[in-house]
Amino acid sequence: MKEIWILGIHITNRVQKVSDIQDILTKFGCTIKTRLGLHEVKDDFCDPGGLIILELTGSLEEFEKLENQLLNVEGLEVKKMVFTRG
Repeated sequence: MKEIWILGIHITNRVQKVSDIQDILTKFGCTIKTRLGLHEVKDDFCDPGGLIILELTGSLEEFEKLENQLLNVEGLEVKKMVFTRG
């Protein structure tokens, strides 16, 4: 059975962590099928936090490596959804 992995990454301070996060995402670029970044923006406000949603492709081993590296970055909350299809 094939698993579909979705990772949600909640970033509490985009400005401080951007280089750490980008380095990891670049390293696993061939494992990331879809990447969606969200943050609050208004006329006079840009939220320092944000959310990244990743749809992964490839091997379970690579998914776990990516997840573990993200979990080691202070200030990130990482959640995953795993769907199984036959």
